[in-house]
Amino acid sequence: MSGIDECLVEAMAVPGARGAALVEWVSGLALGQAGDAPGGDHEGMAAETAEFARAAAEHPVFAAAEQAPDGTPTQPPVEDVIVVTGAGYHVLRFVPVPYGDGVFLHLWLDRAQANLALAMLRLRELAERLVLA
Repeated sequence: MSGIDECLVEAMAVPGARGAALVEWVSGLALGQAGDAPGGDHEGMAAETAEFARAAAEHPVFAAAEQAPDGTPTQPPVEDVIVVTGAGYHVLRFVPVPYGDGVFLHLWLDRAQANLALAMLRLRELAERLVLA
């Protein structure tokens, strides 16, 4: 189990990592960040990726999650969002939280140096160990 800062330090150890952030996906606030941000603005990046993440998480096509007999979702409708650009990868990993609105880990990777599958596995591990109190 790890806190936000430790989680982000570990995320930056993923091969090809350029930047990492933990973002509250409804408000768009960065709860923590490490490394660089696309465009050099961590707060702007957090707000913009939160808008994108929220659109994916709330879109009817993706929101059709498996449901328990009582109608409650058995898992989050979206676990990961991946955006591939000419120079990099952006991996958003949704993290369930015991309170209010959710958060996601955003890992920005250099495409020439990163292994996308490895990064996704590592981000899932980090999300599972992340402790938010």
